[in-house]
Amino acid sequence: MLQPKLSLNAAIRPFKALFVSDAFEGVLLICVAAAAMVVANSAFAHEYHDLFHGVLAWTPIAKLDTLHLWINDGLMAIFFFVVGLEVKRELIAGQLSDAQKRNLPILAAGAGMAAPAAVFFLLAGSEPNLSNGWAIPAATDIAFAMGVLGLLGNRVPGPLRLFLLTVAIVDDIGAVMIIALFYTANLKLAWLVGSLFVVGAMILMNRLRVDRIWVYILLALVLWYCVLNSGVHATIAGVVAALTIPMRRRDGHSLLENIEHALVGWNAYLVVPVFGFANAGVALAGIGWAEVFAPLPLAIAGGLVVGKQAGIFATIVVADKLGIARRPDEATWPQIYGTAVLCGIGFTMSLFIAQLAFPRYPLLIEEAKIGILGGSLISAIIGYLVLRFAPQKRPEGVTDGI
Repeated sequence: MLQPKLSLNAAIRPFKALFVSDAFEGVLLICVAAAAMVVANSAFAHEYHDLFHGVLAWTPIAKLDTLHLWINDGLMAIFFFVVGLEVKRELIAGQLSDAQKRNLPILAAGAGMAAPAAVFFLLAGSEPNLSNGWAIPAATDIAFAMGVLGLLGNRVPGPLRLFLLTVAIVDDIGAVMIIALFYTANLKLAWLVGSLFVVGAMILMNRLRVDRIWVYILLALVLWYCVLNSGVHATIAGVVAALTIPMRRRDGHSLLENIEHALVGWNAYLVVPVFGFANAGVALAGIGWAEVFAPLPLAIAGGLVVGKQAGIFATIVVADKLGIARRPDEATWPQIYGTAVLCGIGFTMSLFIAQLAFPRYPLLIEEAKIGILGGSLISAIIGYLVLRFAPQKRPEGVTDGI
């Protein structure tokens, strides 16, 4: 009687893994992206397009006259606010606060952004209309990548998981800087000055140790509105506002982490899935192999699949061999390589940058989505297989070389 029960447990164990913390967020995004693709190519395609891109009958902010704009410029500010909270926590009390521990992730993330851009320019740089998309394959999607690791269970050592998370966080910092520096429209000085005054007020409150969170939220909304009208992308306000939040209350209890924990679930299970559903739908009618292998999707997929892993893995090898920084403890080189491949999963930030890169070219945005989804899927499958069959922790006293 015990044998069937054991067999049943063994059979359903992989499905249970889908619903544990790290894995579920990634699986949810996969389902959302698949649902968007299905709806965008179904009898409801017209309704899907009108829902997000149709002009609203009424909007409190004239600049945001479609649901798509409210999601990308408004709702995504929450995503960037959570990113900002995470970045500040890591810089002050996390992995990025220790010089020795942050060297390797920072170097790897930098190379992991530069190499995909180089691959992009190599494949599509000769097309002047496409050059603005160079940053699309630059960022790693934390939820997707950690979701794949979650499916692998304890086959991936803890230090390597932490390394991937830290690289993704540094990636996010780089992506935010890229958006602010390279995807900013014509600046409106009055609104920009107003934004700086609001930021100054928030910093002053931090210095005075004001710990009333509603005050920060109110000013963050004012900051978002000012930035929205300034020409800088509105979501940058989320990151800047987060950086002004105090780490602790006057009584010593955590403030920033409490806010982060309160928002992280909403971010993972509402904000990002809604964004994904609104942006991942690609109408495949009329798209053949010529469109799939067009310069733009090919350059983005190449940047994610080839550029990411090459930049990150080569940096880790060189840094370790030269003694600049040590590779993650307990990890074999095949495991490190598999993790570098997983960094080629781009979704949320890549889709977001694609919208900014080609705001007046809907066809290019659709092509970019093909490259993002295709490159991310290939990276996820290859990374999973490499890690699934990679040798486990190095035996004591044995070194594996390259």
